[in-house]
Amino acid sequence: MTELNIGLILPDVLGTYGDDGNALVLRQRARMRGISAQIHTVKLNEPVPSNFDLYCLGGGEDTAQILAADHLIRDQGLTRAAQAGRPVLAICAGLQVLGESFRAGGRVVDGVGLIDATTVSLDNRAIGESQSIPTRAGITAELSEPLNGFENHMGATLLGASAQPLGKVTHGMGNCDPYKAADIAGDYKQKDAEGAVQGSVIATYMHGPVLARNPQLADLLLAKAMGIALSELAPLEIEAVVQLRKERVK
Repeated sequence: MTELNIGLILPDVLGTYGDDGNALVLRQRARMRGISAQIHTVKLNEPVPSNFDLYCLGGGEDTAQILAADHLIRDQGLTRAAQAGRPVLAICAGLQVLGESFRAGGRVVDGVGLIDATTVSLDNRAIGESQSIPTRAGITAELSEPLNGFENHMGATLLGASAQPLGKVTHGMGNCDPYKAADIAGDYKQKDAEGAVQGSVIATYMHGPVLARNPQLADLLLAKAMGIALSELAPLEIEAVVQLRKERVK
């Protein structure tokens, strides 16, 4: 691979929580290893190329979610990319938008359908630090380090048969109220679930940006985009990141 092309998708509507930073982290970690990398921004009503190596979506409010879902469903570029196995990172509202349906603006809205998940409303906002242990499902099989970030959402995301959690919550709420999850879905897979993994899509409620706080996850996405194993990437020790992990991972 001569150059890594990172697609930053709809940051004009899915950029509320600074999740654009995930693309910056990917580009920098690639460049620090001597890998040429570029970020390509795709805004609302622009076509989404299906040939980028890696895709990032961020979070946003109800109206932004509805606009994003409508565009991505009509365009189909991101769907074609995911179906071709190109890795996709979706954060918070991005997770909900890529599911089968979500609630926004007081109604149920159709999602893109890349994740077998439906999102309804929580009784109380999930807000604060979140930490989980990776499930190592599917594309995330090589993850071994705890995941952490900052959650801030009102969505209860229930996973269907084709999706698996990204992590098992050890601190915070995750996808939904763990005390009600089994009653809502009749499925204990929901209990303590954080995020979702399906095919080449990795989704999470964690902000931070999540890749700044979880370098192993960033490197996994880079490796998958390059078609290599995580262990084949050259080690990259950044003191500020190491210190951040010490402060945040308890």
